[in-house]
Amino acid sequence: MTTDRTNTNTNTNTSAGAGADTMRAVSQDVLGGPEVLRVVERPRPRPGASEVLVRVRAAGLNPTDWKHRAAGIFLGEPPFVLGWDVAGTVEAVGLGVTLFAPGDEVFGMLPYPHGVGAHAEYVTGPARAFVRRPASLDVVQAGALPLAALTAWQALVDTARVRAGDRVLVHAAAGGVGHLAVQIAKSRGAHVIGTASAGKHDFLRRIGVDEPVDYRAVDFAEAVRDVDVVLDTVGGDYQLRSLRTLRRGGLLVSILPVPAEGLAEEAARLGVRTALLLVEADHAGMTAVADLAERGLLRAEIAGTFPLAEAAKAHELGDGGRVAGKLVLLPTD
Repeated sequence: MTTDRTNTNTNTNTSAGAGADTMRAVSQDVLGGPEVLRVVERPRPRPGASEVLVRVRAAGLNPTDWKHRAAGIFLGEPPFVLGWDVAGTVEAVGLGVTLFAPGDEVFGMLPYPHGVGAHAEYVTGPARAFVRRPASLDVVQAGALPLAALTAWQALVDTARVRAGDRVLVHAAAGGVGHLAVQIAKSRGAHVIGTASAGKHDFLRRIGVDEPVDYRAVDFAEAVRDVDVVLDTVGGDYQLRSLRTLRRGGLLVSILPVPAEGLAEEAARLGVRTALLLVEADHAGMTAVADLAERGLLRAEIAGTFPLAEAAKAHELGDGGRVAGKLVLLPTD
């Protein structure tokens, strides 16, 4: 990764007239592989009304980061700075903010998808996208949790209303969203089935999976039955195949909000339901995530930490699709 002191990025998190103070950020001018990422120097943003300025101490990476890097998706053409997970220190507050004051330790998810920009030394975001970081939660954990944990919470609690005794199937249960979803489901008293390669089954058992399933050795659609809720983190034909694991009236929640062809028709034929979820910034959800973490019921598996200058290396690891847990950038620590 190269370092560029020019400021060509027009990311929406930068306020006009940000002043002479600068910061470093990981930016890109073209779509492509990890090699397109570069460290640039750009004006430090200032918080607008209802916003806070956060000095970023840890910022998680998620599959949506490498997908946007390669294809633009919701963000369109670069330049842009990626990153939605934030943990850090409030440096300044904008007009009307009462929740926080400078010096407060916070974490949260910037509004997805257009509130991007966490892979930088400073970022602004809506005050209510953040919550206070519990003293017992270290900053790397806090940086790893927000997007993945909110996705799992909104899928399993807000959407599926998982409760004690439910049978929950989590796909890619060792992945970023998956391993947090397992813990959230267990905190609700669910019986959890998780798919992963055999080499990750010890990890799955350690985080609470009751029935690990090796998707390479067996067809999960034949091996698993009478499930109340499926959390699909893979998409494609996994959505259709997962319908066969559900009991009548059961629910498939997919965090890939593009339905497989024929999904609605097949669900109707089988008497099951489907829901397609796109994660949202959520103060109440972040409060619940913070509470679970403080009580020791939710912990991110940290697969690696990287300084800003090694963001491309982190993306390269993520692109491989074999990371268990979360990768985290440390912009200012």
